[in-house]
Amino acid sequence: YFRAVRDLNRLADYAGNPKFKALRGGDGRRNSKEGGNQDPIYIEIPIGSIVTNTETGESFQMLTEGETRQVLRGGRGGYGNEHFKSSTNTTPYEQTDGGVGEEGTYHIELQLLVDLGMVGLPSAGKSSLVNTLTGSHMKVGDYPFTTLEPGLGMFHGYVLADIPGLIEGAAEGRGLGHKFLRHIRRTRAIAHLVSFENLEEDIEMGMWNAYEGIRKELVDYRAELGEKPELVVLTKTDTVDEETVQTQMDLFAQKLGHDNLVAISVLDDEQMEQFSLVLSRFLQSLESPTQEETQ
Repeated sequence: YFRAVRDLNRLADYAGNPKFKALRGGDGRRNSKEGGNQDPIYIEIPIGSIVTNTETGESFQMLTEGETRQVLRGGRGGYGNEHFKSSTNTTPYEQTDGGVGEEGTYHIELQLLVDLGMVGLPSAGKSSLVNTLTGSHMKVGDYPFTTLEPGLGMFHGYVLADIPGLIEGAAEGRGLGHKFLRHIRRTRAIAHLVSFENLEEDIEMGMWNAYEGIRKELVDYRAELGEKPELVVLTKTDTVDEETVQTQMDLFAQKLGHDNLVAISVLDDEQMEQFSLVLSRFLQSLESPTQEETQ
């Protein structure tokens, strides 16, 4: 059997030992008892893996944690003396060997299913947040486009992705727009990170304009991205005073139409502890991924 697990590195365990062989069943026992079956072999693979039979070309994808799929069967059992007993042959000395089980070769490709993709303008604090939550070591800098490829981390069994910073016109391919946006299609939910540093552009609406700008790029690229569950995170609260934080929280709460909103600084341990609880509840509320989310 193949079994889906929340472990991105599980396939690495098989690099040096790619072959699996089931053990033979038990021999028949006294008092006309059959021999025991062997326990099944479960090969654990990351959620999102595509398994292809290299001989037939048939494939399937494992989409949910704990999902199992049987691909090979063991051989039939042999017959012992008991099977050949009859009224004329009460003590037979006959037996047949058991059959050989099925065998096959499979190619496993990991098509990553991200639980939460973090989006925002360059320098919104995405890499710092993923590093803090997951213990990852993505490059962080005080200049735009530090991240050029999506960075991944595990948060209590959930996959978080730092999507490189988007700019206006990304949906039309400006910068590396399409390259970045295609990663977001495979996320179950989106976290919009908006930095308080955006207030420098417009003291009242700068942050909201930044949020709307990124959301527009997502929807222009694929309309369905606007329907994904979202969490809005106002970042870098350490750069402004408490009154400014509250003003922006009130503004976003009024305009968003949902209450998935939080303000944080990765430098504040108490805020990060509270955010971890909020994030855990948000992720737990997500439904199981669908086939459409993996396309």
